[in-house]
Amino acid sequence: MENFIVSARKYRPDSFDTVVAQKSITTTLKNAIKNNQLAHAYLFCGPRGVGKTTCARIFAKTINCSNLSADMEACNQCESCKAFNTSRSFNIHELDAASNNSVDDIRLLIDKVRIPPQVGKYSVYIIDEVHMLSSQAFNAFLKTLEEPPKHAIFILATTEKHKIIPTILSRCQIFDFNRIGISDIAEYLEYVAKNEGVKAEKEALNIIAQKADGAMRDALSIFDQIVSFSGKEFSYQDVIANLNVLDYDYYFRLTDHFLKNEVPDVLLVFDDILNHGFDGHHFVNGLSNHLRNLLVCKDPITLQLLEVGGEIKERYKIQAATCSGDFLMQALGISNTCDMQYKTSQNKRLLIELALIRIAQLTLKKK
Repeated sequence: MENFIVSARKYRPDSFDTVVAQKSITTTLKNAIKNNQLAHAYLFCGPRGVGKTTCARIFAKTINCSNLSADMEACNQCESCKAFNTSRSFNIHELDAASNNSVDDIRLLIDKVRIPPQVGKYSVYIIDEVHMLSSQAFNAFLKTLEEPPKHAIFILATTEKHKIIPTILSRCQIFDFNRIGISDIAEYLEYVAKNEGVKAEKEALNIIAQKADGAMRDALSIFDQIVSFSGKEFSYQDVIANLNVLDYDYYFRLTDHFLKNEVPDVLLVFDDILNHGFDGHHFVNGLSNHLRNLLVCKDPITLQLLEVGGEIKERYKIQAATCSGDFLMQALGISNTCDMQYKTSQNKRLLIELALIRIAQLTLKKK
């Protein structure tokens, strides 16, 4: 039986050009290599799963490549590149600071730094989750970080930049990685699905991208989960069933009932949602998001802020045309208040029902 490789590993970028949605950072790193202006220490910050460690590895491979391309990409043919690609290179050293955060761990690293590389120009030391180092370990590391040997380059990666002491920050070039946009994630998932022979609806991939919350690694993990659940073909319905996501349709129906002041129908839809096992707070957040999306659709300038697929986008445009701006603003205010009061409420269901009734009565006075 062939060993299964998870998509997050199989489709991990191996060149700067394949890194998704971090163009400014990859361009800066390529220019630094081209102009031979390499810093001795870098700090890569940003949320999980956006490419910090991946970029560090690509950078380490590229600066040691003996046959760089014209656009500063590694050749993947020389001995150094082959060693990197097969995880047998002695030029890259990775330390997980979450589990190796003591002074002794850093002293071992400092001893290693003194040894020059046997092949290639540089030894690259990647320290992941660097904010987990103890204060004593940080202090032991300071001198080496400021004046390392010529062959040593440090790349520190962290999800919590604010926890790193200023004396470390001042010694590094800092790169802030962005959350990856929903459209970028969905586009990459489409590429992965095509490669894997998986037939997936665009809206299904869009839901996965939303659920990933800006992290490509999370998106690929969810994609694998859905493929395991549904096989080589999956739909929007398969995704919302597997991920326990509230269907857009509930919110469209609710809004139609709001506009017609149909309080009993509104309460029945909410009861149906609860009977399907959805959490009340999750529902309120979804309702606020739906109302916000409708408000965004009211103006062509803000339409670009709507992060949903084609078919759903059209439904939003059609429904937004039937809602007044005043109604949406007042409804958002009610749902937002409900959201803030939810945790302290003794009767959470009643709190939400009262909010829904108030929204359903907003247009009564206009009749």
